Amino acid sequence: MTVPRHLERFHELPIHDFTPADTRPRPAADAVAWRLALEYDTEHDFEQLWESFLQTVDPAGVRALLIGAWWRGDYAPVGSTVEAIAARADRLPALEALFLGDVTADECEISWLEMDDVTPLLTAFPRLTSLTVRGGTDLCLLPVRHERLKELRLESGGLPATVVRGVSGSELPALERLELWLGVDEYGGDSTLDDLRPFLDGSRLPALRHLGLQNSEFQDEIAAAVAHAPVVARLESLSLSMGVLTDEGATALLEGQPLTHLRALDLHHHYLSEELQERLRQALPGVELDLSEAEDLDEDDEWRYVAVAE
Repeated sequence: MTVPRHLERFHELPIHDFTPADTRPRPAADAVAWRLALEYDTEHDFEQLWESFLQTVDPAGVRALLIGAWWRGDYAPVGSTVEAIAARADRLPALEALFLGDVTADECEISWLEMDDVTPLLTAFPRLTSLTVRGGTDLCLLPVRHERLKELRLESGGLPATVVRGVSGSELPALERLELWLGVDEYGGDSTLDDLRPFLDGSRLPALRHLGLQNSEFQDEIAAAVAHAPVVARLESLSLSMGVLTDEGATALLEGQPLTHLRALDLHHHYLSEELQERLRQALPGVELDLSEAEDLDEDDEWRYVAVAE
């Protein structure tokens, strides 16, 4: 699986592509999520597109923003784009949700996206409640305190351990949803179970209600740790999807603490036998259980794969 298509809605708003040359009436600034992206053969750079957006749309009303392809021609690091957005933060006082890297596979594979330090997006926008970042190569996130962030989603084919530690070292008292696509070592996903333990004891994220530790080659180890993790008791939903989850990990979940309080358990893209899938269904009758995308059990361990890598 890759990322096949753009979102149709973001932050509960329809998405509207901003095009400087479009002369049609534009929606109100707060009525849509604005998407800014460069075409391959465009004559202007992202900084020029950004300035045109700020001059054309009332930036004070913008609630949600998606940043697509920020390069023209050859791929380029996102650093200057982050700097340009952060430098104009005072123009967007109502911004609540930001998606950096709304890029599909036909535009750039997820692990080819050249990232940089995204910490300035959190420090520049203290009212931000949702941040999604797609791409892991050279990604950096330093420990930070943010009072209002409720949702943090890091999508990657290989999430650096330094980023995982940056999240766990941050003070995010309002964070309700955390999703980490851990990825594979080949594409920079070098975190270990020890890097994830701060999320499992629950003390660092007092408001957490959804935890996603996903897309991992060591999904069984994660499942075994989650089975006894204190944070689980106060979660409403849990995702251990997209990784190499086998009967070993599912058995650990069944033999651990009760999961019947969960509203949803997402295990899609897995390597579970029919027997284990049925045991899960029987043990969790009131839980919305996603067991879709069952992969071929006949494959040798070395050929089992996560959902998103390259």
